[in-house]
Amino acid sequence: MNRTTLSLIAGVTALAAVTGFAAVSAPDPGAAEERTGAAATLPVERTGLLCPQPSTSDLAETTYTSFTPVTEGADDKGTAVLRSAAQQSAPEEDADGGSEDEKDGENGEDDKKDGQGGKDAAKDDKADKPVLQLQAPGKPVAVEANGADAPALVGTADGRFASGWTAQQTTEVAAGTGRGLQGVACSAADTQFWFPGASTDDSRTDYIHLTNPDDSAAVVDIELYGKDGELETTVGEGVTVKPRSAEPLLLSTLTAEKQTDVTVHVVVRSGRVGAAVQALDDETGGDWLPASADPSGSLVLPGIPKDAKAVRLVAFTPGDADVDLKVQLASPSGLITPAGNETLHLKGGMTAGFDLGDLTRGEAGSLVLTAPDGSVPVVAAVRVLRGEEGKQESAFIPAARPLETRATALDNTAKGTTLSVTAPQGGAEIEVTASAGTKGGTPQTKTYTIKPGTTQDVEAPVPAGLKGSYALTVETRSGGPVYASRTLAKMEGGVPFFTVQPLPDDRGMVAVPDASEDLSVLQK
Repeated sequence: MNRTTLSLIAGVTALAAVTGFAAVSAPDPGAAEERTGAAATLPVERTGLLCPQPSTSDLAETTYTSFTPVTEGADDKGTAVLRSAAQQSAPEEDADGGSEDEKDGENGEDDKKDGQGGKDAAKDDKADKPVLQLQAPGKPVAVEANGADAPALVGTADGRFASGWTAQQTTEVAAGTGRGLQGVACSAADTQFWFPGASTDDSRTDYIHLTNPDDSAAVVDIELYGKDGELETTVGEGVTVKPRSAEPLLLSTLTAEKQTDVTVHVVVRSGRVGAAVQALDDETGGDWLPASADPSGSLVLPGIPKDAKAVRLVAFTPGDADVDLKVQLASPSGLITPAGNETLHLKGGMTAGFDLGDLTRGEAGSLVLTAPDGSVPVVAAVRVLRGEEGKQESAFIPAARPLETRATALDNTAKGTTLSVTAPQGGAEIEVTASAGTKGGTPQTKTYTIKPGTTQDVEAPVPAGLKGSYALTVETRSGGPVYASRTLAKMEGGVPFFTVQPLPDDRGMVAVPDASEDLSVLQK
């Protein structure tokens, strides 16, 4: 036997050891000629989410909620766990493929402690147990954490829980700066974020929250842009976010300039982070400002409440080019142009704010912004006020990404929940499913048709026999593109508390190319 033959046998044997399924035999002569089929669309197998620290107020009452929709083709095993950012750790697998966390969830007493009705997330955190853990797809779980000790959370879902996994935190602050209802959907880590609509004004207390889920430190640059261009910052460059930690930074400490409208640009030099702005006002409450969709020549800001008393648009275009934005409102009857605000001029590299007044005039509406020929990219967000003078509350709606396949909104209640859907270009058909409640209820599903160029506040289904809160999952069936948002509202002391969250696609499915075996390469 010569050396060439020995080398070939050794190579094939090594390949078999690595792959676990290769065989030392001649390949099927026809295998090399087979054409691979189209890519299959399969559920993702692992995903991660980050939730910022809810509040520094001792009066804060926070509810964390977690949910995964039932997905056809998903694995039959897995976990979905949210832990304190400071104490996250991967669940240890046992011999039969389950995890210690999963086993705890099957026990009645541990089930109550780990997310099914537990009342003190801080205690779970101190015990190094999950703050929140799902037990089965299709049923949300919730846990409460009161005061300023509620932690930032880092979570991972795999197997049957990964596809479409969603988490939300909703905080009610009874009094003080930022009083009102503050809600934010937990998001994935990334390397760049845009936040038009922040402020360094004396009446505002705005924080940029950075959460690092990894075992190594992240290094972040924070750029601020005002009405005259980039603001000089003192400590905005090279901010280090420690491993497995959350860092809130007060924007007014990053610059000496006081400006009403500021665009925050977060750029990660190394690592990755989750980011969100918490915007708090002395007089008009506050809410979370999620990141705007990536800079684009066409933007949609969905779900401005029909009873909005004031709408302020803040927009920014990176680079040096100016742009005249075309402004339209997608109303229940179609696209209309707001009188006096047909176009808005943006100077390159400068943040601009525009008061649009009571834009919606008692009807559901979404803003549609378009640059000529889509040639100049823009980021944007609106600040919305509801209520009468002296008893107003605020919320933010950034430019949203389209809902391509499916999205979920959590912590819904039978009253006070509004689902707003817009199809700015072509008509669309959507299916909305109300899950079982956190404490009981039977899922319900309805189908809706959205006419082209319109926004519709749909009468969302409610689970039969609902107990607790529930999830609303929106799926596109035809047409589009579709954009959606969900509003939670309640009245407290004559003040209309509310919060609005756009619904981005959950990216729960991924295209996997079809491939076939071809061991003929070993003969070459």
